[in-house]
Amino acid sequence: MLIDWFTVGAQVLNFLILVWLLKRFLYKPILNAIDAREKAIATELSNADTKKTDAQKEHDEYQEKSQAFDKERGGLLDKAKQDAQSEHDRLIGEAKKDSEDVRAKEAGALQNDQARLRAEITHLSQTEVFAITRKALGDLATVSLEERMGEVFTRRLYDMDGKSKDTMGQALRASTAPVLIRSVFEMPEQQKSAIRNAVNETFSIDAHLQFETAGDSICGIELSANGQKIGWSIAEYLAALSGKVDSLLEAHGPLAAATATQTTIAGTP
Repeated sequence: MLIDWFTVGAQVLNFLILVWLLKRFLYKPILNAIDAREKAIATELSNADTKKTDAQKEHDEYQEKSQAFDKERGGLLDKAKQDAQSEHDRLIGEAKKDSEDVRAKEAGALQNDQARLRAEITHLSQTEVFAITRKALGDLATVSLEERMGEVFTRRLYDMDGKSKDTMGQALRASTAPVLIRSVFEMPEQQKSAIRNAVNETFSIDAHLQFETAGDSICGIELSANGQKIGWSIAEYLAALSGKVDSLLEAHGPLAAATATQTTIAGTP
């Protein structure tokens, strides 16, 4: 597989720009806020020390006064110390809480970015797989993607295991409504006939099939009757790709995994 160095370089440049933007507009304001908070705490502590010093001077000036006055002064001094410590603890607690709130917001933003990235990857994968498959079949064979999908679906009907065949057969026999065949494209009559024969031969019934197109399908064909479904779709292969992407995201963390995943998708032919 050839590496598209232009794409790799562009992604590296995008990553560096993202890091610079985060440093310029996110981390720097946060650090400035923390510095301001620390300076405020230092000022409060300095004021507390000043109060303590003043109280100590007052104690020296009136040391010769009565024992009762000395006891009262000692009580006031202890109270000043407690108030200063309480204020110190309060300011430290507020600084910690502010820092935790900032980290929580950053984590939430990264999680939202990860969710958007996963959605974009899923959409891109569906689009690219469909386009690549259609082009590959057009280049390598004289058959369209829709025809190949119909052949794969009928082959799956014939190859069903005994348990699955019995379950679907019971659902077909119990259904009072027409058996529904949904596909993302309009089937030609020849393909409808082939699917109709496959259903009747597989389940030994004479089912009335109703064909319809469904824009929400992911490039596939689905048979449904009485709550039971069987089908084939490119979504089965996309599910495996999605699992690998999720593993990559968990292994590298939200931001690093986003970059690694984009590189992987872009470099896949």
